[in-house]
Amino acid sequence: MIYIKTEEEIELVRKASVLVSRTLGEVAKWIKPGVTTQKLDTIAREFILDNGGKPACLGYHGFPGTLCIEVNETVVHGFPSQYTLREGDIIGTDCVVELNGYNGDSCYTFAVGEIDEKVYRFLDITRQSLYKGIEAARAGKRIGDIGNAVQSFCEHNGYSVVREMCGHGIGKSMHEDPEVPNYGRRGIGPLLKPGMCICIEPMINMGSKNIVFERDGWQTRTKDRKPSAHYEHTILITDDRPEILTTFEYIEEALGGRKF
Repeated sequence: MIYIKTEEEIELVRKASVLVSRTLGEVAKWIKPGVTTQKLDTIAREFILDNGGKPACLGYHGFPGTLCIEVNETVVHGFPSQYTLREGDIIGTDCVVELNGYNGDSCYTFAVGEIDEKVYRFLDITRQSLYKGIEAARAGKRIGDIGNAVQSFCEHNGYSVVREMCGHGIGKSMHEDPEVPNYGRRGIGPLLKPGMCICIEPMINMGSKNIVFERDGWQTRTKDRKPSAHYEHTILITDDRPEILTTFEYIEEALGGRKF
């Protein structure tokens, strides 16, 4: 069931999206060598609670953190831990905030200190692919148009698209219909209609698209252990251009205007 949101519901998703964006902006201030991923998780949880929200991932089907932590080859759903960030790492922080019964979802992959130039390029292409997908998310088009835009851009640049994970609708639940894959053919899948709120989130690998699920059933990593990157916005389908409800502005401000 795909839910078309009312104006009141859209405003609630918008407010939750602003809070999750501010949360990742706060997390961005702390990303540097020597900081544990558990510390980042604590910062996110306390910031959300202090601002009247609820960390939606915490306890979700037993998930142990506020943030899904994605260090280097981890694709999605990594656990916060005592792992200490090192110079040259990359780290994705995927966060969902519930505020007044509605959810906002965003993810950003950061460089820890100085990283290899090839990895900078990889992060930049993955981030760009998010906006390629958003540009394709127009009323009257279909879900397949989004995935095709992401896939063709990333594969043209020499990277691969994870198949097992995808974006999704969002609203009262953090995961609603429709699923939003990052690959596919133009003109197929559910029709995009004004009032739909969806999350577009390219999960892109520097090497092979193949991934491995760890025994805990949550954490996934690339099979070849090459880096994986992940960026996400919550968006609203409108009569005109898609509206991006989350923002990376707080992150970029924390990074002093840098992208990564």
